[in-house]
Amino acid sequence: MAICKNYIKLITGLLLAFYVSISFAQHKELYNSKLFINNADTLKYRMMLPKNFDEAKQYPMVLFLHGAGERGDDNKAQLVHGSKLFASKENRDDFPAIVIFPQCPRNSFWASAEVDRTSKPIKIEFPLNIQPTKPMELVMQLMDDMVSKHYVNKQQIYVGGLSMGGMGTFEIVYRKPGLFAAAFSICGAGNPKATKVYAQTTPFWVFHGANDHVVNPQSSVKMVDGILEHGGKPNFTLYAKDNHNSWDSAFAEPELLSWLFSNKK
Repeated sequence: MAICKNYIKLITGLLLAFYVSISFAQHKELYNSKLFINNADTLKYRMMLPKNFDEAKQYPMVLFLHGAGERGDDNKAQLVHGSKLFASKENRDDFPAIVIFPQCPRNSFWASAEVDRTSKPIKIEFPLNIQPTKPMELVMQLMDDMVSKHYVNKQQIYVGGLSMGGMGTFEIVYRKPGLFAAAFSICGAGNPKATKVYAQTTPFWVFHGANDHVVNPQSSVKMVDGILEHGGKPNFTLYAKDNHNSWDSAFAEPELLSWLFSNKK
């Protein structure tokens, strides 16, 4: 009987993995593979257009920055987390938008950070007034290029990210404070002093897991404190039982996209 139950569990697990794989493959195809080239530098990214895209119309635009585990050069891995949220039939109907997922090279980082991985949670410092990393510089150039398109609604440009991408989210809003109508960071970190630049102009929703053993949840607490100190009014959700993968809970938030798209410059 025990063998039979284990067999059933195995088959169920394999079927679930199969259906998840099929679902991922289906929504992945909605994101077209792109290259942004500036002189000798190239940024790989994926872009999903709204249903029945019409260049004569204007659409919101969302930039999503992936975590460290999805770095590489295959121009696919960055879609593992988050892409399904925007690509679901319901959300494409309710929130038509241009959605961009760039990919950071394996040995680089979105944010300009000094990272010490010898302990957990990792120790991270974010010096101000230094040059952006090459991937961040290219992402900002890509945003400038996209904003110049007449079919992009300049009043509805958003950014979000998880882990390393959450750190990149705080940084890109700091470096381009007038660009984004709203932003969300999941299990990220940043320099609280930088929040002075955007606290009152860019609404934030910050997520973290209280049990996060990779990025200390205090990192998000400090960023929220910084925003509050400088006159901002952020949303903050701390999941009591979540570890580092708090993005699963964040993506399941029923109000996330309605909140995001409700904000306009």
